[in-house]
Amino acid sequence: MLNYITSVHHKVNIDDGKGVIKKILMDIYLNQGISNKELARLNKLPIPIVVAIKKEFKKLKIVKQNNGIRLTDKGMGYVEDTLGLKGLNQLLYQNLLTQSDQFIIELREKLQVIYDNRPLADVTIDQTKCSIVTSLKRAILCLQNNHIIGTNILCVGDDDLVSVAIGFLLKHLYQDMTYCKTNIVVLDIDKRIIDYITKISDCYELPITCIHHDLRKPLDVKIQYKFDCVFTDPPYTLQGLNLFLSRAIEGIKKDSGYQIYLSFANKPLSFEFKMQKYFIQMGLIVSNIYQSFNQYEGAGIIGNIGQMIILKTTSSTTSLIKNTYHDNLYTGDLKNITRLYTCQSCQTIIRVGKDERIKTIEELKSLGCPKCSHHVFDIKRHKEKDYF
Repeated sequence: MLNYITSVHHKVNIDDGKGVIKKILMDIYLNQGISNKELARLNKLPIPIVVAIKKEFKKLKIVKQNNGIRLTDKGMGYVEDTLGLKGLNQLLYQNLLTQSDQFIIELREKLQVIYDNRPLADVTIDQTKCSIVTSLKRAILCLQNNHIIGTNILCVGDDDLVSVAIGFLLKHLYQDMTYCKTNIVVLDIDKRIIDYITKISDCYELPITCIHHDLRKPLDVKIQYKFDCVFTDPPYTLQGLNLFLSRAIEGIKKDSGYQIYLSFANKPLSFEFKMQKYFIQMGLIVSNIYQSFNQYEGAGIIGNIGQMIILKTTSSTTSLIKNTYHDNLYTGDLKNITRLYTCQSCQTIIRVGKDERIKTIEELKSLGCPKCSHHVFDIKRHKEKDYF
């Protein structure tokens, strides 16, 4: 079948890319009889651009003007079968565009056990698990930005289980998942994460494919430039930011307007200035910043909160790291940190750090106090030699 979106994009070449043309068709499908003015408002476009797009669709016999803009039978078939709106719970979809709090509460209760049983965070590779609510908020944000239905989604690292949250959101949007055309791919160096998400995906029949991959290496050519959006929560170093964004760019489609959902710790202005320079060098623009969007479990070093930055691709987007990465990457590689923990039961002080016998607090909790076997500890203080 002819790709009508690509055809119209060639005729009306706008910087926003093909995504906005797809969204216009979806908006017409969900709001039969919609006006030019309302389409322009929903898509943040000038009315003349919307009119030009509508005219091209009319030439293709996809839309018609009849008490507003409507889809023809041919257009309905294209939107349902090719774009993946057939079988969609339209009422739920429309409600989630503006109000999602109650839905998140209900879904959180259903998924709590899955998130509680996640593998322990491996802080040696800068894992910090976000809360279940944050994971669900990320999924809803993806929906609200038109990246849930009929798309290919890439998670560059996923100890936060964003893929699982999106998968369950899709199960609520489609009563019959055979109609769902969304595909989610997860890349992670941690085999525990890959195995756990694969187990959940198989058990609940979620559209998730997991690939065990060290992001120091380039993406396999089979998945390069295939995705409509990318989620990533990199190590909180400039090196980690650079590498993970480079791999995200390797995965995302080569066109303007595609989005990268970047979760990152709140940093001092000097650090964030360097971050912004990276964005510019990569040809990315900052579309939105949601302060305190992310909440994390046991991440006191970053205040348990972080920001969500939405980046958009442009015609100049390019990765800065194209080959295998060999330098330091994680916080522990760049900072030699020893933390002191006090056992709540016997007050024994235990040293935890990269160069110590016990490497992480998660490992200490699992092993228990070496003196009394208690499993609850308080942080006392930490010393670090900073190599930044």
